[in-house]
Amino acid sequence: MKVLLTGGAGYIGTHVAVELIEQGHGVVIADDLSNSSAEAVRRVEQITGASIPLVVVDLSRPGQADHVLAEHPVDAVIHLAAFKAVGESVAQPLEYYRNNIDSTLELLAAMKRHGVSRFVFSSSGTAYEEPITLPLVETAPTGLAATNPYSRSKAIIERILVDVAASDPDLQVAILRYFNPVGNHPSGLIGEDPLGIPNNLMPFVSQVAGGRRDRVSVFGDTYDTPDGTGVRDYVHVMDLATGHVAALATLAPGVEAYNLGTGRGTSVLELIAAYSAVVGRQIPYEIVPPRPGDAAATYANVDKANRELHWRATRSLEDACRDAWAWQSANPRGYES
Repeated sequence: MKVLLTGGAGYIGTHVAVELIEQGHGVVIADDLSNSSAEAVRRVEQITGASIPLVVVDLSRPGQADHVLAEHPVDAVIHLAAFKAVGESVAQPLEYYRNNIDSTLELLAAMKRHGVSRFVFSSSGTAYEEPITLPLVETAPTGLAATNPYSRSKAIIERILVDVAASDPDLQVAILRYFNPVGNHPSGLIGEDPLGIPNNLMPFVSQVAGGRRDRVSVFGDTYDTPDGTGVRDYVHVMDLATGHVAALATLAPGVEAYNLGTGRGTSVLELIAAYSAVVGRQIPYEIVPPRPGDAAATYANVDKANRELHWRATRSLEDACRDAWAWQSANPRGYES
């Protein structure tokens, strides 16, 4: 297929682009480059040998999705473009709801006009409502009791997709609820390059290992977990990328949601220890007060993805740490390097 990959210049998008191309698909990338880089797309071309059109566009603006689909006819859309920082979403809820929801509405309307019926949506494991029961299954409630505006924007879009599919028997939708993506492409050419202070743990650990930051802040060590620190389901971004290709191949009329994770939890201290083993020295950290709203533990039940997508995460946490360190070592200041 020829696939429009929105947000395709970002961390997850570049890895999905590589996997799509290596599986024989064509890719068009649409991205506003607000938290990504055109250099990332050039490096995907270097890895794959493909020529990838990059359309720099804000898809939340009326008419822009139409322009993209008119210029680049496609068979499917994988929609990753979104604002995604949880803390920022609390401070800027209007911007998050406008960008994340409006871009999806514009895409769906443009797809209808251009006869595109296949849609894979990048959602989040944070869309599940509190309180959660572990492991999280796809039938657990999602919605307005999610913990922050970013997560609620994802849950709202999921509801929109269900409603639109009910009105359009041709629409085929897969909702992919990511857990915690980590690692990078093993080439070290593409990776996670956050603006400012990283919001996620592994890039923060990478920057400490690379000397950009002094120590890792560990938010709380008195949770009801084996070592007192928060537990999350860390899934290698290359496994996540193969999940998108599997979802694209199994689309059918209607909407299906899938958790993409490993099905097991890893604590903050376990991740730091694994990364320390890769770099051969202890990565310094300090315990600081917990952040309001952080759950003690979250991890996925991935039986549905295993069964219906024939997909399973195969890479280990050590693989993710090794690949993250390869990226950090080769690109100490991200794509600016």
